[in-house]
Amino acid sequence: MKLFKPQVWTRAAFLAVPLMATQVAVTQLQSDFGFQPLSSALAQEEKKKDQRETRRTPALRNKVYEKLAEAQEAAEAKDFNTAAKVLDGMIASGGKKALNSYELANVYNLYAFIYYSREDYAKALQAYENVIKQPDIPLAMEVNTKFTIAQLYFVQEQWQKGINALLEWFKVTDSPNANAYVLLSQGYYQTKDYDKALFNVEKAISMYLAKDKIPKEQWYNLARFLYFEKDDVGKTVDTLEILLKYYPKKQYWVQLSHMYGEQKKESQQLSAMETAYVQGMLDKGTEQTTMAYLYLNAEVPYKAAKVMDKGIKNKSVEGTSKNYEILGNAWRQAQEIDKAIPAMEQAAAKSDKGELYARLGNVYLDGEQYKKAISSINKGLSRGGVKRPDNARLVLGMAYFNVKQYDKAREAFKAAGRDERSEKYASQWIAYMDSELQRQRSLAEG
Repeated sequence: MKLFKPQVWTRAAFLAVPLMATQVAVTQLQSDFGFQPLSSALAQEEKKKDQRETRRTPALRNKVYEKLAEAQEAAEAKDFNTAAKVLDGMIASGGKKALNSYELANVYNLYAFIYYSREDYAKALQAYENVIKQPDIPLAMEVNTKFTIAQLYFVQEQWQKGINALLEWFKVTDSPNANAYVLLSQGYYQTKDYDKALFNVEKAISMYLAKDKIPKEQWYNLARFLYFEKDDVGKTVDTLEILLKYYPKKQYWVQLSHMYGEQKKESQQLSAMETAYVQGMLDKGTEQTTMAYLYLNAEVPYKAAKVMDKGIKNKSVEGTSKNYEILGNAWRQAQEIDKAIPAMEQAAAKSDKGELYARLGNVYLDGEQYKKAISSINKGLSRGGVKRPDNARLVLGMAYFNVKQYDKAREAFKAAGRDERSEKYASQWIAYMDSELQRQRSLAEG
């Protein structure tokens, strides 16, 4: 009989998905997709002359360049107040009309950098929106800024706006990278559009694999969650096996073990959990208890007992009545009665019901400690809460029989026989006892 139901644990564990969208680093956002040094920006635009000429991008005049460079130097030194004052002065002197669209775009770009550095994401977003509102800015600047806008929406957990912004970015870029597809997948995940989320993260993974690159752990994790939500157990297992190949961690061994359980692959379920255990990964009491249950299910009670015994001794497994009961049952199934008895004694002592005293009586009977069996079972019956009192009275009758208290044995068997589930066995014991008493009388007379 299976003692453990993995699906109870699995559903909760698979809900934990690492989210990258809200963890976009400021430095990454600034260096990869946001504000760049003016000299670098101009160099990039020089390489795209054909695009700039098509758009007729206005030139960046020297006096404007010098002011922007001054503001940039202050911003890079984290003197944001000075940088902002320089930009304010550029806007104030002659108004916005004094600057052409490209110059104004650079001003707003630097404003956005300052606001972002201050973690004022709302104003940073507004500044970036002002960048792309300018006509005839270089294509590279528009592409980078639109991606930054999408990221900022995700940082603020405005998922649908982030999705919309990212889709706009996909329209203007020639070569979207895998990270962009993952970001879009995260957005769809947050809006619970799991089909689109899965499509995009699979796209990102396939792009990496096509280049013989190992996809990132978080990508596989997101895919694993999405497969699980679609009840695609096979794909979930495949993804966990890949995660263990490249990113071997306890959580994946444990999750894989439970997923094998859902597939009814008991031997693989045990092997996965055991692999984690022998590597010392299962440091939680609940995990070690699960390991013990799996050993019991596989009919390897000795290993189950060793797991529980070690855990209780080093206090990683809590010394509860239930855990001592598991330990006692494991030792008993392993035919280690001398070890089962003290474990069941602890289990019974920590319980407020009579059931465990009745079970302890069974173990005493196995260990031929009949007087202790009698005492324990009577204590359990008087305390109440025994699930099968008829079985307990059968064991009680056996114990009385072995200490030659035949009247009490008969009384116990008759009480057990009042339950139709034990009527047959009680009658057989009474018949056996009568024949034994007759044999003894015959010997005495002879």
